[in-house]
Amino acid sequence: MRIEKGPVIVVGAGPAGLAASYELQCVGVDHIVLERGRVGQSWRDRWDSFCLVTPNWYVQLPGGEYRGEDPDGFMVRDEVVAHLERYAQGIRAPILDRTTVSALRSDEGDGFVLDTSEGRMRTDAVVIATGAFQRPHRPPVADLPADVLVIGAESYTSPGDLPGGGILVVGSGQTGCQIADELHRSGRDVTLACGRAGWAPRRVEGRDIVSWLVETPFLEQSVDDLPSPAARLAANFQTTGRDRGRDLNYRTLLTDGVTLTGRLSGCSGSAIRFEDDLHESVGWGDARYRDLCNLLTEAARVRGAPAPELPEPPPLHVVPPREISARDLGAVVFTSGYRPMYRDWVQFPKAFDDLGFPIQHDGASTIVPGLYFVGTHFLRKRKSSTLFGMGEDAEIVASALAERLR
Repeated sequence: MRIEKGPVIVVGAGPAGLAASYELQCVGVDHIVLERGRVGQSWRDRWDSFCLVTPNWYVQLPGGEYRGEDPDGFMVRDEVVAHLERYAQGIRAPILDRTTVSALRSDEGDGFVLDTSEGRMRTDAVVIATGAFQRPHRPPVADLPADVLVIGAESYTSPGDLPGGGILVVGSGQTGCQIADELHRSGRDVTLACGRAGWAPRRVEGRDIVSWLVETPFLEQSVDDLPSPAARLAANFQTTGRDRGRDLNYRTLLTDGVTLTGRLSGCSGSAIRFEDDLHESVGWGDARYRDLCNLLTEAARVRGAPAPELPEPPPLHVVPPREISARDLGAVVFTSGYRPMYRDWVQFPKAFDDLGFPIQHDGASTIVPGLYFVGTHFLRKRKSSTLFGMGEDAEIVASALAERLR
């Protein structure tokens, strides 16, 4: 017996899925939103002290813009979750929560079948809104002594939940720097294995860096504007929203007492070794800072405004250790980024490129008709996976989907 096709299915009830639901309602498309946990589950899964690195005013979800009393503050994890819950309730999103999707496949060449924890569901169109990245990435040298606790950033909760002893944090993007900073401020002896990551000052001439960036083409850049498609995997600028926003980068961490090393290279017995490339990585980050300076200067020139004062980064005077002893460690925390994992459950392998990103135009798959994406990193622009930009993409996807169904 054939089961009749149901409404359009949106997979994921995070900000991207909720934005898609809002826009689908605006164009009159019947749909349901499937969520593996509760609304905003991926945000609930962040560590205890997590907070946004962008100001609250940057939350520009359609019908769910930030309207609180602290637009220049930085919401902590539970405040973000509460905002998303209010958003879902306010737009009356048709959410079926605690429903895991294990497979998405073709329905005999006509539409789709989703295998879910609530049974099979059929539909003519699917919007995937499962986040910018889904799978934690571990470098190939992640084989460390068995007697040392090794976890990923997705399993980190707070300093008190880690065993006593020093902590090695591997990865120096936003997450790595924030966790290293928190651990050090809690009194732990922290070593940060650094890779290539850009950095940005929290404020320039009294204004938050994000307010400067929205006045430049930075957030509007597409994949074609990058040096290569692989640049989508680059770490975000080092900074933090803690303490109402402050600088956080290699230099601030070093000044505070965090030990910086080059990239993790391997382990022999109890010796954990690092590459001799710290200064190279810092230099790469400084080059990205100078790119940012040039961007702000050019944007000011176009507006006819004075160029902001952006000081040259000071030299980094440090001789990093080439190895440390695992015997001095209580834990190793990997914060070495994330990768797409659509192929793990979306059974259309040709719908994704070599890096695992969907092959699409304006959020619509160019390989699988009826398959759409919202919230994917660089889906249309740099801002596509942000709380500032995913609503724009959701509107475009909803309009295209409605036109297809007509």
